[in-house]
Amino acid sequence: MTYPTLLVHLDGGRRNAALLDVAATLADRHDAAVIGIAACRPVPFAMGDDYLGGDYAVIEREIVADELARAKTEFEAHHGLARHVLEWRSIPTLSNIAHVVARQARAADLVITSAGPGFADLATHADTGDLILRAGRPVLVVPDSGATATFSTIMVAWTDTRECRRAISDALPMLRLAGRVVIAEVAIDVLDARAAIDDVAGWLARHGIAADKIVSRPKRLSTDTLTALADEVGADLVVAGAYGHSRIREWAFGGVTRDLLLRDRRCTLLSH
Repeated sequence: MTYPTLLVHLDGGRRNAALLDVAATLADRHDAAVIGIAACRPVPFAMGDDYLGGDYAVIEREIVADELARAKTEFEAHHGLARHVLEWRSIPTLSNIAHVVARQARAADLVITSAGPGFADLATHADTGDLILRAGRPVLVVPDSGATATFSTIMVAWTDTRECRRAISDALPMLRLAGRVVIAEVAIDVLDARAAIDDVAGWLARHGIAADKIVSRPKRLSTDTLTALADEVGADLVVAGAYGHSRIREWAFGGVTRDLLLRDRRCTLLSH
């Protein structure tokens, strides 16, 4: 079990070195073909109820073309990806970037992206939350500060939800290669949590994967407890389900999922 094809989403508006380093390592480990993609849209500039056209539209088209060309050059120049490159996709668009990239996920087994900049930069980068909800594929989120991609110790942030069951199944190729797997749950009812984790550990064992089990009562925020546990076990990847409660700027995420994306210093694999 592996990931034969990776889809790497680059941001045309900034450097993607950390993202490409992780993609190259994973491509080596899984002997995967890699599709690179960047999508950019013009930044709308409105005056009253009308958008300005003419010279402004020409300038915006040139900016979009330059950003896509820069991303393509960076992707093709990365020495670690050279033998894995399958193709490059540049997509100028007027549509939501997350929707565009999510549709392209049909060609891959795993999507790799960065957490992304703020709302003002959504002309060159998919809203990460929206992408995860729409992709229909697991999405690996890489921190901008850079992170290891050996994934020698993987922590599954367990909650007994459909999304988390999907995430741990999607992560099986990585779990098989890990030196240590830890299933961790933050729960008030420790006995119920232990029963669920025992089932999950038994399921993993039948896949040939041994897992340690941790149940911890929450201390302050659930994310604080999860982060402390990940630090304690030395996890270099967290696997979690992405689940929604309310839609804020197309994020449809619960607080724990959003905080994993925005605050963590390690890669996070999320599925919805």
